[in-house]
Amino acid sequence: MRANWNLVVEKILTHANEDDLSVLFHLLLTEEERSAVSGRLQVFQTLLAGELSQRQIAADHQVSIATITRCSNYLKNMPTNQKNLVKKLILD
Repeated sequence: MRANWNLVVEKILTHANEDDLSVLFHLLLTEEERSAVSGRLQVFQTLLAGELSQRQIAADHQVSIATITRCSNYLKNMPTNQKNLVKKLILD
């Protein structure tokens, strides 16, 4: 079976309320995966805010330096228009 990410996105978009999304994410993701997604979101938010060093981010959010480096590199290689969209999506 080949993964179809568009199906996942479509299901997420069809559920606008938090309770439905919570049920859906608990169905689709393990506790460890939900924690990893949450940690990565916090890392991206903190990197985009630009206020803390990578070591401070690791300590504050209990994520590995490797995760922070991957997120940081992803942001560095992102086109400006996409980075602006990401800022709008996760900082506002």
